[in-house]
Amino acid sequence: MKFHLLGKDAASQARRGRIETDHGVIETPIFMPVGTVGSVKGVYHRDLKEDIKAEIILGNTYHLYLRPGLDTLRKAGGLHRFESWDRPILTDSGGFQVFSLSPIRKLTPEGCTFRSHIDGSKHIFTPENNVDTQRIIGADIIMALDECCPGDADFQYAKKSLKLTQSWLERCIKRFDETEPLYGYSQAFFPIIQGCVYPELRLAAVEHAAALDREGYAIGGLAVGEPTDKMYEMLEVVCPVLPENKPRYLMGVGTPANILEAISRGVDMFDCVMPTRNGRNGMLFTWNGIMNMRNAKWAQDYSELDPAGTSFVDHQYSKAYLRHLFIAGEQFAGQIASEHNLAFYLDLVRTARTHIEAGDFLQWKNSVLPKLTQRL
Repeated sequence: MKFHLLGKDAASQARRGRIETDHGVIETPIFMPVGTVGSVKGVYHRDLKEDIKAEIILGNTYHLYLRPGLDTLRKAGGLHRFESWDRPILTDSGGFQVFSLSPIRKLTPEGCTFRSHIDGSKHIFTPENNVDTQRIIGADIIMALDECCPGDADFQYAKKSLKLTQSWLERCIKRFDETEPLYGYSQAFFPIIQGCVYPELRLAAVEHAAALDREGYAIGGLAVGEPTDKMYEMLEVVCPVLPENKPRYLMGVGTPANILEAISRGVDMFDCVMPTRNGRNGMLFTWNGIMNMRNAKWAQDYSELDPAGTSFVDHQYSKAYLRHLFIAGEQFAGQIASEHNLAFYLDLVRTARTHIEAGDFLQWKNSVLPKLTQRL
């Protein structure tokens, strides 16, 4: 994997870059649709490519390890071939899911023991077998196994958690460096910067991870219960000291406003389930604001979903029609809303790239945020 820093905004820390992988090029800043179990829920791959214009999608190690399982994925030739996706894929290590979904889990220096949320069966992730698992899944970019520290953790817990994450990181890298990809293309490895809301811990995490000199760096443990201003504060601590010539990935974030604010602080890559999950529940993000499509006010509004949108669904279907589908309980409603929201998020980062190139990103961001965040 190669990263090229192509330019910066004149008045902020926003960056314009390009990532090259064996499965294709990724322009940054980028938003990555979440395909947890091998699909972006309710969305055709054809639409992801042609209409939404996704350049990279995610898979999740925890979910894919449990189902369909590593034997199935290896025999298929990896996740790309299994799900018929020929563009880049990134996998999370599954650490967040272990800590948020497993009803019973135990952390030790060796690894994390957990029970499946599907059938209660017992499993263990160690740094070594987690890397092996992600080799079998075959993503272009894979993550380190870490503990996702709660956003409200006290300093002593956060310090102990970071020490465990750093120990696991060193073992992950050793395993990654002594093994090879399985399917004839390269894989990149990203450490995850933890440290909760404590600047000294975040700085220690960056110093430790940067010394290991990997292809990129992820920022984890944010948007997990801490106030939004704390998230921005931690980005202002971390981004200036991360290596400038490597991509920076903010995990699991967030709203359109979160994304633009994080871009202005130097972040390059984003993922979040919000566009699809909120879409299935009737929430649309648009260039004019946020709409609840179950609201009666749309019942006889025959205008386009988003006149400024770039997706074919924005101009093919009316607000009244989509509202009708939601009220009627039609699955098609969730598909339309998901495709619209993903197309909007991808259009948002494309437009951000244009303004970074023009040198007026900060001015543009400040001008569009009031509209993006208003409820219609």
